[in-house]
Amino acid sequence: MRIDDPGRSWPLLTLDDAAVTHNVATVADVVARHGAEHAPHVKTHLSRELWQRQRDAGAWGATVATPAQLRTVVGWGSAPRILLANELVDPRDAAWLRTILDAARAEEVWVYVDSPTGVDVLRRAFDGADHRRLGVLVELGVPGGRTGVRGVAEAAALAGAVAEAGLRLVGVAGYEGPVAGSTDGAGLQAVGAWCRRLREAGAAVAGLVDDEVVLSAGGSAFADVVLAELTAASGARVVLRSGAYLTHDHGHYRRTDPWTRLGTAPLRPAITVHAAVLSTPEAGLAVCGMGRRDVSFDLDLPVPLHVRTTDDAGRLGAVRPLDAHVTALDDQHAYLRTDDALTPGDVVAFGISHPCTTFDKYRTGLLTDGDVVVGTLTFDLQEK
Repeated sequence: MRIDDPGRSWPLLTLDDAAVTHNVATVADVVARHGAEHAPHVKTHLSRELWQRQRDAGAWGATVATPAQLRTVVGWGSAPRILLANELVDPRDAAWLRTILDAARAEEVWVYVDSPTGVDVLRRAFDGADHRRLGVLVELGVPGGRTGVRGVAEAAALAGAVAEAGLRLVGVAGYEGPVAGSTDGAGLQAVGAWCRRLREAGAAVAGLVDDEVVLSAGGSAFADVVLAELTAASGARVVLRSGAYLTHDHGHYRRTDPWTRLGTAPLRPAITVHAAVLSTPEAGLAVCGMGRRDVSFDLDLPVPLHVRTTDDAGRLGAVRPLDAHVTALDDQHAYLRTDDALTPGDVVAFGISHPCTTFDKYRTGLLTDGDVVVGTLTFDLQEK
């Protein structure tokens, strides 16, 4: 099978199989070498097939962002350990989680708390239950940021409330991204300072934890700082939640790539969105059939990579270079400025910036080796 077979149409999402394999193996190796565990954030793709690759490479568990994503991943039946990197405050979700854990449909689920209300929701849902399958992490945030307690003393007090409620405290967690505006020296220093506060919070709650205290952070853009700082904590268990590494990209994560700063081989952008030129209505402008419904645009606009002419049967010709840039997107159209000669029907390959908000626009994708299809991927809708 090929990407230009009859029955397919543009725009089309493909993932380079060799790049995915390289990225998964590279990050699994560097996390293991630092003595940490990896719970990759599967919200990036919400694909059972891609998660299985991460698990086969040694992932400790899967991270999700919402109870809906948690339901989806539990339904896969292949993620025995799941980390909900967010507060669980709806009693209905907490009650459902108890039924899942009572039925042993997951070996273990960890959730965040940052308020007495969150603790009370879990206490009431798990009253009288065996709590060994439920783990609770106190979330440390940043002033002016999103969720999470704002200081070490507050984290310690809330950890005490978790213990008093009879819940199993496993450690502290958070997301380092909001403290850094960039990956320059100042940004890296700010992330380092936040990681040290997380270590302080871990030390403050360690006496309430039965085993090694868990320190967990994201690390997709700052894995080098997160791994160096958190693994410096004596007697701690570090769980990294990086997810976007699996496909990398041609924009945001290429610029912020922490893995090469760790001395690894560069990660490879895996995602390509192929779109047809629909019109060349004026000199220097080509309009392609790909828009905000088809590709991410929250961080950067798509990056034109190359172009191919198609024959009378719609088959792709040879790759030729393309000097162009995208200036704007409509729902289903991309405005491409270029001095190169393009013709309606040509197919442009685009790189993307931010895989999470590209994957969420597709239900299926293709794993490829060049133009050859080597596998099919399914991207699940979040169950509601």
